[in-house]
Amino acid sequence: MAESTQGTDTPATNPINVPDKPALEGLEAALTQRWLDEGTYKFNPDTTREQVYSIDTPPPTASGSLHVGHMFSFTQTDVQARYMRMTGKNVFYPMGWDDNGLPTERRVQNYYGVRCDPAIPYQADYTPPAQPAKNQRDFDVVSRQNFIELCEELAVEDEKVFENLFQTLGLSVDWDLTYRTIDDTSRAVSQRAFLANLSAGDAYMAEAPTLWDVTFRTAVAQAELEDRDVAGAYYRYPFFTEDGEKIFIETTRPELLAACAALVANPDDERYQPLFGKTVKSPLFDVELEVKAHPLAKADKGSGIAMVCTFGDLTDVTWWRELQLPTRAIMGRDGRIIADTPEWITTEAGKEAYAAIAGKTAFSAKEAVVELLKAADLLDGEPKKITHPVNFFEKGDKPLEVVTSRQWYIRNGGRDEERRERLIGRGQEITFHPAFMRSRYENWIAGLNGDWLVSRQRFFGVPIPVWYPLDAQGNPDYDNPILPSDDMLPVDPAADAAPGFEEAQRDQANGFTGDADVLDTWATSSLTPQIVGGWSRDEDLFSKVYPFDLRPQGHDIIRTWLFSSAVRADALQKNAPWKHAAISGWILDPDRKKMSKSKGNVVVPTDVLNEYGSDAVRYWAASAKLGADTAYEIAQMKIGRRLAIKLLNASKFVLNLGATENSVVSADLSVLTNPLDRALLAQLSDVVAQSTKAFENYDYARALQITESFFWQFTDDYVELIKDRAYGAAGETEQASVLAALATTLDSLLRLFAPFLPFATEEVWGWWRAGSVHRAEWPTALEITDGDTTMLGTVGIALSGIRKAKSEAKVKQRTEVLSASITAAEVLVAQLKAGLGDLKAAANAQEITLQSGEGDLTVSDVVLAPAEETSASQP
Repeated sequence: MAESTQGTDTPATNPINVPDKPALEGLEAALTQRWLDEGTYKFNPDTTREQVYSIDTPPPTASGSLHVGHMFSFTQTDVQARYMRMTGKNVFYPMGWDDNGLPTERRVQNYYGVRCDPAIPYQADYTPPAQPAKNQRDFDVVSRQNFIELCEELAVEDEKVFENLFQTLGLSVDWDLTYRTIDDTSRAVSQRAFLANLSAGDAYMAEAPTLWDVTFRTAVAQAELEDRDVAGAYYRYPFFTEDGEKIFIETTRPELLAACAALVANPDDERYQPLFGKTVKSPLFDVELEVKAHPLAKADKGSGIAMVCTFGDLTDVTWWRELQLPTRAIMGRDGRIIADTPEWITTEAGKEAYAAIAGKTAFSAKEAVVELLKAADLLDGEPKKITHPVNFFEKGDKPLEVVTSRQWYIRNGGRDEERRERLIGRGQEITFHPAFMRSRYENWIAGLNGDWLVSRQRFFGVPIPVWYPLDAQGNPDYDNPILPSDDMLPVDPAADAAPGFEEAQRDQANGFTGDADVLDTWATSSLTPQIVGGWSRDEDLFSKVYPFDLRPQGHDIIRTWLFSSAVRADALQKNAPWKHAAISGWILDPDRKKMSKSKGNVVVPTDVLNEYGSDAVRYWAASAKLGADTAYEIAQMKIGRRLAIKLLNASKFVLNLGATENSVVSADLSVLTNPLDRALLAQLSDVVAQSTKAFENYDYARALQITESFFWQFTDDYVELIKDRAYGAAGETEQASVLAALATTLDSLLRLFAPFLPFATEEVWGWWRAGSVHRAEWPTALEITDGDTTMLGTVGIALSGIRKAKSEAKVKQRTEVLSASITAAEVLVAQLKAGLGDLKAAANAQEITLQSGEGDLTVSDVVLAPAEETSASQP
């Protein structure tokens, strides 16, 4: 590779230094190191907001390995970043690592053989076991701070691997702008934002029905739900009116019969209208409850009347809230029926029935209730088997329960119409790419049924920065929490004493207790613009990068990351956090299923990078439009590799013909004396204009398509047509004209391809130009008023026709053409006349007759010289 000097693209003294055998191999390692050494992609903080293009880069989960989906989406972001840098923008392109959450917690637990318990005191010199215990029950129990330190230790190693892979891929990130979502800065920002929300009334604590994962023992937010089809059955049994009439209900959850708070039917259902306001008694447990009317009840579902339990599902929660029903919870946080008989079950028969289910899992309790119903001859018919959608935590493997618990919430419009409309308005401040993705954002907001639950009953994460005073009986005063001062952040209430108290007063009467919960990982990830932008720490930097210009992300997390970020920015900054949102599609496997680590169908990125090279992989990723789900295609990578190799070889040929940087033209086009050369640059000017417009519209795939199409026409047609003139056969003036066209086109093509093929373009740039192509200016369209943009295509078709005739005659392409006829429309004949000299030279033709005619351009009457004549005429 040629030597390179940073930051210029002006004509310089560098001699042309073209290798004998250009190759892609080895470019990634050499050029990556050069870019790091020279600071090619460094952000300059001495800037203004107008000069900056800032990117809110998605932090990948640092918990083991990356997959091709990361290469796909991150390349699409990088292509846009490189374009913006070449247009003169000071690109703020950071990289974060999301090491705050369940995936990291699991990985650290299993890797080191430890479990976290916030109640355990911090051990400064803790060393994990050399080998983790085989059984989790035998894992070391460590403090939260020790666990975080182990996380940081392991995450650093994982992140080195990720960083190396992203550098190999050619991401033009400023690697001095990195962060981790569990580091001190991120924890402090997350806690500071939460306290600001609390002060403004945007965060609050409430005891309410909560979706609960019994495996992870934690609350789950609406955005973390996914429906999965589960086999089940409808069980039909009766409730009893005062006069003994049977009112049959059908349910999939008979285990919650003891939690029944009412029966509900549609107000228009004439079958049950006489019962509204009256009481019925439950079977087995003998509890009286009222029959209510509610429009959500479906007359055509089951028997048309439903039992409302607290709580079987989210519909039960709606009925409970809107009908003001009593809370009769029997499901514990461990997924088992609570042991003590509830106070609303008062009869001896009811207590005996409850004893049969107390302490059982939901599954076992269901079996027990069904057996009790059968024994009492109350089960009407055989259960009707069904398959129905059930709520799961997206990372869980058991159906969610709904339990009552005290949790922290952030207001997100789920209970506030004015805030809901305001957040929809924030979405309208953002330009979505593609535009239809905005509807996913708006539809999610429209479907919210509650505020954002942000507390999690996990050990690892960002602690909720709150303590509670204890009264003389040791009861916490939740209405008057103790808050830290800003200079204390980040804090861990489970380990740090509350302000004004000593550690010895923890959990003592008239003392304090710390909030044991942590914030939902999205509550911190939603603050990536504030974390990396310097909010609350470096307001000068924040004013230069915020609102960010771009949020790139996948469409599957619009409801989580994008929406939650908009919620936080609306509350904290009173605006939308970005100007543009670029939404990537999924990578699909050969069966058209999404590739993901959880599905086990991912491809390891290093394999394809090693086999095909980074430019080839980037070509595949950049060929897909934003928002489009794309198949994992090796064939597309092979095309990209062929393109990169062709760029090396075509550039070598052009430079060896004598093109230099001094041959490049911009304003003075007088050197271009040949119509074909002016036609080429007129076409190039169109390509630059169209590519620029595509990039401005975030349609990089269109920019690549336009540039690639022109490149192949340049190499297959133009370069073949002008060889004779380039070697000087037509004199110095014609040679100067063609060399100017070649140099100018190569110069622009390298810049046009630079965002897509950063390694091949940088390599070629170094053969004949100073500095880096990635710091060169984006090409501008030349003003060529007399260039015919379709002429090259016409002459190229004519040359192909003559070559086809030679192929069909099974002679070599250098065989002389004694005569040939070309028939075409008058406008095409005029183009052919202008390029006739190059056409004859490229075809090795003595005479070509042009004639006007209707229809497509046709080549006919090709007379080839005899083989011996051709042989004798060759020099």
